[in-house]
Amino acid sequence: MSANSYSVRRFTPERSTMGKLFARDSVVRRMDWLLFLATILLCFIGTLLVYSATRNRTSLTHGDQYYFLIRHVMNAGIGLALCIGAMAIGHHRMRTIVPFFYALSILGILAVLSPLGSTVNGAHSWIIIGGGFSLQPSEFVKISIIIGMAMVLSARVDAGDQEHPDHRRVTQSLALAALPILIILMMPDLGSVMVLGAIVLGVLLASGASTRWVFGLIATGIVGSLLVWQLGILDKYQIDRFAAFANPALDPSGVGYNTSQARIAIGSGGLLGKGLFHGSQTTGQFVPEQQTDFVFSVAGEELGFVGGAFIVLLVGVILWRACTIARNATDLYGTIVAAGVVAWFAFQSFENIGMTLGIMPVTGIPLPFVSYGGSSMFANFVAIGMLQSVKMQRPMSA
Repeated sequence: MSANSYSVRRFTPERSTMGKLFARDSVVRRMDWLLFLATILLCFIGTLLVYSATRNRTSLTHGDQYYFLIRHVMNAGIGLALCIGAMAIGHHRMRTIVPFFYALSILGILAVLSPLGSTVNGAHSWIIIGGGFSLQPSEFVKISIIIGMAMVLSARVDAGDQEHPDHRRVTQSLALAALPILIILMMPDLGSVMVLGAIVLGVLLASGASTRWVFGLIATGIVGSLLVWQLGILDKYQIDRFAAFANPALDPSGVGYNTSQARIAIGSGGLLGKGLFHGSQTTGQFVPEQQTDFVFSVAGEELGFVGGAFIVLLVGVILWRACTIARNATDLYGTIVAAGVVAWFAFQSFENIGMTLGIMPVTGIPLPFVSYGGSSMFANFVAIGMLQSVKMQRPMSA
């Protein structure tokens, strides 16, 4: 071999690792980076707010001001790993794990009703693991319902046998969703049931099912809510929360205290806020559960209207990108999965921020990627991984 030919082979090797990473069909190029960056930024802001809300709460932190901060960062790191795992499984292979994941989520919520279950802040929906960590299985039910209903509703359509899901498929998918919802209602975890109801509605709308099913589901939800109220399934504290929502002046020092103090904190922030770590309501620990359910009140007080609006904007970016992914999906399964995530994040964000502002009843559900909570963080990042998996099936121009 001549020197010249050797030189050519040496300096024109097959595509390098870096070249493969940024090739046109690579994972990096196919990812929705705007979705990913909005998620990470929202998580970063949440980390600052959780730290601000907990650094002075010695009764919760055991004297360690970084107690919640460290665990929140750990939760985010584990969530990011789960996101990558969901992307690695891939859009098409995701169907194969649906039965396993669904069965596992059912076992999880059944375990809550067993002696393994624990009550936290009035909600019997947790399993205490130990070491300061706990698990809320209902968070993972959101994922199992999305991918389970998507598999059932899209099977015949993606195979080319049908144009839209028929009544039999819709009935099967609703039965699949009804089982975990009824179990969670027995806890009772009303907030999770409301989110799951929104997910089911979003999935049906995206599937192309007959509008009669959509209106029927809405009517069933209304009738079911009245029955739950009349049969006394809800705990007293949940009924009191709805009463306080209907009449904010009913018990401002009792059941309405959380909402009242949260509104005071947000109102005192003004346009630009009092500055991070300088909120008097937050520092004075006037708002209970400020690191979880009422974390948005920290943003309102310390970052002001601008900071709160920026959080809403980031949530909006995530929803926009998810809608785009749903519209451009290569099959109905991908469309339904993305639409289910949209319904989940949209309703849960609106409910969380709304209850902080007093325009929605207090239900105890976290703000995605912002509130402290491992189970919620894990499930949220898996959802982002599913969105990225659907996105990466599209051509680069999408």
